Amino acid sequence: MFQSTAAKKAIKTLPRARRFSTTPAPAAISPYRKHSPQTQAQQQQKPARRNVSDTATRSAQAATAASPQRAVPSPAFNRDEKIRDVQPLQPFRQPEMDHSFVGMTGGEIFHEMMLRHGVKHVFGYPGGAILPVFDAIYNSDKFNFILPRHEQGAGHMAEGYARASGKPGVVVVTSGPGATNTITPMQDALMDGTPMVVFSGQVVTSAIGSDAFQEADTVGISRACTKWNVMVKNVAELPRRINEAFEIATSGRPGPVLVDLPKDVTGGKLNRPIPMASTLPTHPSAATMAARELSLKQLDGSIRRSANLINIAKKPVIYAGQGVLGHPDGPKLLKELSEKSQIPVTTTLQGLGGFDELDPKALHMLGMHGSAYANMAMQEADLIIALGGRFDDRITGAVARFAPQARLAASEGRGGIVHFDIMPKNINKVVQATEAVEGDVTANLALLMPHIESRTEADRKSWFDQIAAWKERFPWAYEKEDGPDGKIKPQTVITTLSDMTADRKEDTIIATGVGQHQMWAAQHFRWRTPRSMITSGGLGTMGYGLPAAIGAKVAQPDKLVIDIDGDASFLMTQTELGTAAEFNIGVKVIVLNNEEQGMVTQWQSLFYNDRFAHTHQRNPDFVKLAEAMYVPARRTTKLATLKDDLDWLIRGSGDGPAFLEVVVDQKVPVLPMVPGGSALHEFLVYDEAKEKARRQKTRERSGR
Repeated sequence: MFQSTAAKKAIKTLPRARRFSTTPAPAAISPYRKHSPQTQAQQQQKPARRNVSDTATRSAQAATAASPQRAVPSPAFNRDEKIRDVQPLQPFRQPEMDHSFVGMTGGEIFHEMMLRHGVKHVFGYPGGAILPVFDAIYNSDKFNFILPRHEQGAGHMAEGYARASGKPGVVVVTSGPGATNTITPMQDALMDGTPMVVFSGQVVTSAIGSDAFQEADTVGISRACTKWNVMVKNVAELPRRINEAFEIATSGRPGPVLVDLPKDVTGGKLNRPIPMASTLPTHPSAATMAARELSLKQLDGSIRRSANLINIAKKPVIYAGQGVLGHPDGPKLLKELSEKSQIPVTTTLQGLGGFDELDPKALHMLGMHGSAYANMAMQEADLIIALGGRFDDRITGAVARFAPQARLAASEGRGGIVHFDIMPKNINKVVQATEAVEGDVTANLALLMPHIESRTEADRKSWFDQIAAWKERFPWAYEKEDGPDGKIKPQTVITTLSDMTADRKEDTIIATGVGQHQMWAAQHFRWRTPRSMITSGGLGTMGYGLPAAIGAKVAQPDKLVIDIDGDASFLMTQTELGTAAEFNIGVKVIVLNNEEQGMVTQWQSLFYNDRFAHTHQRNPDFVKLAEAMYVPARRTTKLATLKDDLDWLIRGSGDGPAFLEVVVDQKVPVLPMVPGGSALHEFLVYDEAKEKARRQKTRERSGR
């Protein structure tokens, strides 16, 4: 047999390789193996084997025995020679399984999860990708489904529902344009802290990314306008994702979330049980509770320091935002703090109703179109106590010149700005807080109250005397009508409505669109109860009023719900009047018709020399429009008939929806006003002579 050169070399080296034993040294054997009876028995049963290295091995062992041994093994093998108490492995514990969903489709699981979360009303619009869900809720008598005329309307209805009830509004729409039409309501809800859960249909998972019909990257598109969003990729995870959606929408600062539902997920069946923990509404974990305990300990110092600043302040003011309304006890604690320490209170647009405006300590709304005396108080106060407000630009005016006296007091250790807010990112974002109290405003107010010292009216006499002087100097003034047949002023409509509902403020909810009418409502309606003002604040969404009022009426069917709207804002979502008629949702609508985009024309008049670029539109006959949607309607053109027509709307129009058009004067400004770039105290107020001169100049320039 012939052998290759490589093979011959391998044969020659074989004897040398045998000199190296593969038997491990005794020190290298694990102590568990050394003392294992089974291992020793196995070794005794093995026959002895001899090889050419045995003699060398015995010689090496003899040499090792003759040399001194280390008392402690080397660090590389530093092991205890005794058998350790090894804990046995715990048997794997199977999680408790929920069999209740087995055999259900994703749509049927959706229906069941809505019931588990106590959902009573759903707003939405069907489409191909979401049909399995709609089929599952077909003829369901467990909750009411409100079908709007547009998905944006569904979103705003859900917002109004949430604002009036404190519960998350639920929206169900289809894929593509159905989902994208909810983007504006979600952004609106995000900015105003409104809890909302949106379920959007999606194409089947196998078609995602193929530009299928009505496909859109809904998760990507909605990421910036939601607190959280997710696509459900398997029917087994649907209950868990729905639980997460409701938990996130309502925890912390509330907001919108979106759950994207591919059609094969909602149409597919669940064939196996799933863990019980994923199907039950979530509760705070032990880690969450421990974190809360730690947070409370850290809060104690902030609470005590804040209380000390309040107790030593001479001219404090409370600035209350929507955060006060997050819990029913919030307004009660606000009133208690104001009473105990004798502190005046001003509110933001979204905080209206959090403090009774008939209270002598009420300063009403502050900011760009707030009361002049509230703005003056903010500028002169040595301590500002911000409760659930975020110091947005409409509140502060020019930030560099905001609250000069409070900043001075902070530098001297006798005042400053104390900021209570649930969102850490809002603290020190716009103004530097002297003391920050993070967490739920209501809970932290409860912790604060025991540390607050009582004050009497006499203790604050000089401060309230100054405020009274500002109130007398800067009242809510506006141009009045020229007799009973003169053109109606929009402020008069709001004042009259407020007076006519004075005996039922607790049972009245006002929703508004966005524009001048929104500010007039905020200024001239007297707000006395929480959750009575529903409006778009941060985003300023025109068209918000009517659908939000519908949602509020669905949430509070026994209350009087009125939408105060402007003609331009109303036209953006006027089709939802048909929704109110179809479902007999008894909203009452007031449209202040001045045939212009009033807030924009005000700025064009004041800062652009009356160049009214595209801010006047030709309106339809609103009465005929309402009647075409089966809604009874009236029109008011004179002051003499205003009260009678308002009385018809409130009391005489029945339980269903009703519509009142009030033709009001044009080119009426919203005053007071802090112009852009001005400090909070640099406001414009109504002056009769100046206003007449301005109106005359406008007519000369524009012919209007």
